Amino acid sequence: MSGFAHLEAELNQLREKGTFRQLLEVESEQGARVKINGREVIQLSSNNYLGLTTHPRLKEAAEQAVKRFGVGTGSVRTIVGTFTMHEELERRLADFKHTEAALVFQSGFTANVGVLSSILGDQDVVISDELNHASIIDGIRLTKAARRIYKHCDMDDLEKALQETQTYRTRLVVTDGVFSMDGDVAPLPDVVALAERYNALVMVDDAHASGVFGRNGRGTVDHFDLNGRVHIQVGTLSKAIGVLGGYVASTQTVRDYLIHRGRPFLFSTSHPPAVTAACIAAIDVLLEEPELIDKLWENTRFFKEGLHQLGFNTGRSESPVTPVIVGEGSLAMKLSDRLLEEGVMGQGIAFPTVPENAARVRTIVTAQHTREDLETALAAFEKVGKELQII
Repeated sequence: MSGFAHLEAELNQLREKGTFRQLLEVESEQGARVKINGREVIQLSSNNYLGLTTHPRLKEAAEQAVKRFGVGTGSVRTIVGTFTMHEELERRLADFKHTEAALVFQSGFTANVGVLSSILGDQDVVISDELNHASIIDGIRLTKAARRIYKHCDMDDLEKALQETQTYRTRLVVTDGVFSMDGDVAPLPDVVALAERYNALVMVDDAHASGVFGRNGRGTVDHFDLNGRVHIQVGTLSKAIGVLGGYVASTQTVRDYLIHRGRPFLFSTSHPPAVTAACIAAIDVLLEEPELIDKLWENTRFFKEGLHQLGFNTGRSESPVTPVIVGEGSLAMKLSDRLLEEGVMGQGIAFPTVPENAARVRTIVTAQHTREDLETALAAFEKVGKELQII
C-alpha cells in the first residue's frame, strides 16, 4: 500500500544513525532476571522497583477478583463501569497520599493529560519544568492556557516566570518529582515556597517516586514533608505499584471536576477487577512490607557506586533511575546490544527521548536483584565499556 514513503524515509534515517530498534520480547514474568530469545538475562530496564509485578499478595488478589467479578467492567465509570472496588482503591490512595480525594485513570499518561487539558482555560497559565515527562508536555499542548517553560530545576527562572504571569487567573507550576531519564529529584521545597510567595498552585508528577521516596513510598511530597502544600499529585500504578494505571490525588473539588470534564476518564472503560484488586493489595504491601523499599535503596547505592568506580558517567541521578550516559545515539545502542549479549538487559535511549549527544543506557535496579545479580551486571558493564572505549 502506498502513501507512507515519508515515514519509511524517516525510519531509514534512524537506521543510518544506528538508533532504529526492534521491540524485545520478554518470554517470562517480569523479575530481576527475565528470559529473552530463550536466554535468561539480568533485567535492568524495568520500572518494577519493588518487584510487585510478581508479589504473591497481588497475584492472589487479582485471581480472586477475576473469579468473583470477571475479567472486565463493561463500561466507562460514568455509565455503569464503577465498581465498589474502584471507590475503595481511590479512598485508599487518598489516605496513602494524605489528600482529601483521589481519582484513578487508565495510565499515568492519561492522568497528566486529563488534568492539564481540563482544569486550565484561556485565562490561566501553566509553568512547566523543561524536562518534564512527555505526558505533561502533551497535556499542556491540549489546554487553551498560556504556557511558560522554565529551565530545568532553575529556581531563579521559575521565580521570573511567576513574576511575569501575575495577571492570569490561575498559575499552575508543574514538575516531575523524580525526572525519568536523569533520575534527579526536583527541589520541591523551593518550588512550593516560590509558588506560595506568588499565590500559584503546584502539581507534582510522582510516577518515579511513588513506592520509592517518602514514608512507605508515599513520594517526594511526603519525602520533603510538604503534605497539604502541594495542590495536585499525579502518579502511576504501573511502576513501583507493579500493576497498571494512574491516579490524581487532590481535593474533592478536583476529583468531582475531573469526573465531569476529564476526557480520558469520561471516554475510557474502567480498570478490570484484577487490576483494581491488585492495586489495593499493593498499597497494603507498601504499608506492611517497608523492607522492600530499604532493599531497593541498598541495591541502588551498591550499583551506583560500582558504576562510578568503573568510571561511567551517571549524570545527576539521586534515585534508582541511573543513566549510563555515553553521548552518541549509535554508541548507546551498541552498548545496549553488547550488554544483552553478555546477559544484561539495559535499553539504549537516544534523541528525541533525551537531548542530542546525551544518549544513554538507562538502568533501574530493583528490590528483587541479588548482590550476585548486580556484581554480574557490573562485570558486564566493565567488559563492554572497555571494549567500546567508553571507560
